[in-house]
Amino acid sequence: MPLSPRDRNSRKHSWRRSTPSATSKPPAETPPAPAAPAPVQLDNTSVVQAALYREGRRVSTPDSLAETFRQLREYPDGMAWIGLHRPTEEEILSLAAEFDLHPLAVEDALEAHQRPKLERYGDTLFVVLRAARYLDAPEEVDFGELHVFVGRDFLITVRHGAAPDLSAVRRRMEETPDLLALGPEAALYAILDAVVDGYAPVVAGVQIDMDEIETEVFSGDPAVSRRIYELSREMVEFQRATRPLVGMLHALMAGFAKYGTHEELQRSLRDVADHVTHTSERVDGFRQALTEILTVNATLVSQQQNAEMRALAEAGFEQNEEIKKISSWAAILFAPTLVGTIYGMNFDNMPELHWSFGYPFAIGLMAVVCVSLYFIFKKRDWL
Repeated sequence: MPLSPRDRNSRKHSWRRSTPSATSKPPAETPPAPAAPAPVQLDNTSVVQAALYREGRRVSTPDSLAETFRQLREYPDGMAWIGLHRPTEEEILSLAAEFDLHPLAVEDALEAHQRPKLERYGDTLFVVLRAARYLDAPEEVDFGELHVFVGRDFLITVRHGAAPDLSAVRRRMEETPDLLALGPEAALYAILDAVVDGYAPVVAGVQIDMDEIETEVFSGDPAVSRRIYELSREMVEFQRATRPLVGMLHALMAGFAKYGTHEELQRSLRDVADHVTHTSERVDGFRQALTEILTVNATLVSQQQNAEMRALAEAGFEQNEEIKKISSWAAILFAPTLVGTIYGMNFDNMPELHWSFGYPFAIGLMAVVCVSLYFIFKKRDWL
């Protein structure tokens, strides 16, 4: 993908967010030349590293963006590799003015939160990548966002997040100057390879989590549902990071012939595409497996709840049986108490008070009532 050459002196030194309407009428008179914009004062707190390369070897390490711009103008055959981490708007705008970056790409780099994509604006390629890393302590996946601008003689990386570690990519490329001499395109492919290689530890960590979740599901751990849900959300994000990357790499491979991509870079990109395809398939499998595990867990939880409800119902039934027995005996014992209470009242004019058969009659009445109640409750299976 060697980009079409352009004259360095023709770079624009001003940048606007919006362009004039295509239907607007030209001015009647030629306006006076605009005054040169005032230089932007930058503290370069977001510049991770800026370096100039010639024939694949570092020749300079400027300490500011302004110095990088100046030295790049002095080396027409050089390449600038500028790394930024969460840059300010002023820094992005200064890069846009120097390298004539497209306003839409600059806006994406400022706002971040973009999905992986590959877009070409004239002779500049704009790539958005989603890197990932697995955090062992909290057992979760951390995602970062990387924006890459690739031109004929420059490569700009704008990193939002901790991943990936581009310093390792730079060191590896500097150790192979013959490969870096192929230009910014070689550095782009090295970054793609680093991002994709960073997915492997994430896949391994997620696989361990999946095995632990399966064990927790069948052991009846009540907290496993939350863990399944959180891991499912991470797999959705992982899927959004890997699935578009497959199409992006195939689009780059489709342009091999058109842009005369070096054979070594073609082999490198094909290898990266194979790894991305494999990772994307693994992520799809993880998400499907989590859906099935969640279904199994819901079934097991439902069965456990049914068993608990059945046990409660059986306990309630046994309790009702005991209450029936207690109520039956209470009723039986209440009958003689009632008779004895009535005949135990001390009234002089009470009937049958001086009756010679009063006591036997009271005892017999108690016995008849108690026996009758016993057989009645026995017939109803209360006793």
